[in-house]
Amino acid sequence: MALRPVQVNMKAVDHSAVGRFWAEALGWGVYDGSGATYTGPGVTNDGPGSGFVWPDPVTVCVDVIGVPEPRTTTKNRVHLDLATTSAAHQAELVARLQALGATPVDVGQGEVPWTVLADPEGNEFCVLEPREMYRDTGPIAVVVVDCADPRAMARFWGEAVDWTLHEVTDDHAAFRSAKGVGPYLEFLRTPGVKTVPDRIHLDLLPYPGDDRAAEVARLRALGATDLDVGQGDVPWTCLADPEGHEFCVLAPS
Repeated sequence: MALRPVQVNMKAVDHSAVGRFWAEALGWGVYDGSGATYTGPGVTNDGPGSGFVWPDPVTVCVDVIGVPEPRTTTKNRVHLDLATTSAAHQAELVARLQALGATPVDVGQGEVPWTVLADPEGNEFCVLEPREMYRDTGPIAVVVVDCADPRAMARFWGEAVDWTLHEVTDDHAAFRSAKGVGPYLEFLRTPGVKTVPDRIHLDLLPYPGDDRAAEVARLRALGATDLDVGQGDVPWTCLADPEGHEFCVLAPS
């Protein structure tokens, strides 16, 4: 049994506007959800290329869900890092994103070679300087999760998903698809603790033929806890990892 990260789930008051922003930011399109577990009113699905069918073996898509509550001023503990291939590309991408509605944001980063921006509803993300390890990831270099203990996160997520652990230290843990392509999932030691639900989380998907209930039971045994975010009767299960980061286990496609 195994689970794979298949999409980054974002909450937005105006899901259509935020979905369009991220589609333009990533050079993707808004797709019709063919093959998706759920699609309907209040959802914008972003994926690469026309005719894209979800789930893709390695692509982590963006799924923007409409909610009535605006974002708080608390920094998200999950964000995206975008890849660039040159200094000129980084500068061009930052300018293009600002023209699309992104704004510079100070999260205490100081003098760093990457640029920190926020999307039109204030969700932080970074445009990285060129880095060799991210040259073949696609537009999303990393899904970044702030945490207190990267080693503990590596132990939990290493069992939770079928991605390969590339590095783990006291300050950083990094996973990537076992196929060696697509974005990384990284856990960074960060001051502070989680105090409010995140606007961004990961959705995990079992493989066809796997038992979702058995997967959820396995995650609970690893230390995940059930989470009630008002989801009601839905075909997915909302959980939190041992540090409280929300994630969902979707129904197999």
